[in-house]
Amino acid sequence: MLLKVSDIREFIRLVNETNIHELHIETDELKLLIKKADAPPHVVADGARAHAATGESAAPIAATAAVHGTPAQAVEETGAAAPADSSSAVVKSPMVGTFYRAPAPTAPAYVEVGAKVTEKTVVCIVEAMKLMNEIEADVRGEIVEVLAENGQLVEYGQPLFRVKLA
Repeated sequence: MLLKVSDIREFIRLVNETNIHELHIETDELKLLIKKADAPPHVVADGARAHAATGESAAPIAATAAVHGTPAQAVEETGAAAPADSSSAVVKSPMVGTFYRAPAPTAPAYVEVGAKVTEKTVVCIVEAMKLMNEIEADVRGEIVEVLAENGQLVEYGQPLFRVKLA
């Protein structure tokens, strides 16, 4: 996926016009990180390790991009993060976009409360720039709560589902 300058400007506009502090998009060919200079430090827990990503910039938004596998900034993130209760996990949105529970308006939802999921189970779609991105649970367990409304704009890192771990 190659981005044009106009695409990057649109991402920057989205970040500026919302209360989003950071946008991170990563594909096989591209890594893009847009971060507001006044954003609080972002810490992502991954098992026993924690990684912090902070940005310092004089501009309102600092944008760094890497193309074809050259990392612009090393930031490790995970789609599901465990809350304080270790018997459950939260599936979070990996991007800014529109949350959809089903593949089509008339189709049934990917998952309902009580559904069993595995790491590869698709639980929803987040649409970003007219691309439909299937979001996987990344954990094994049972859906106990849907935390976003169908058709709602979701932010990067926003909780979408709570999963009771198996």
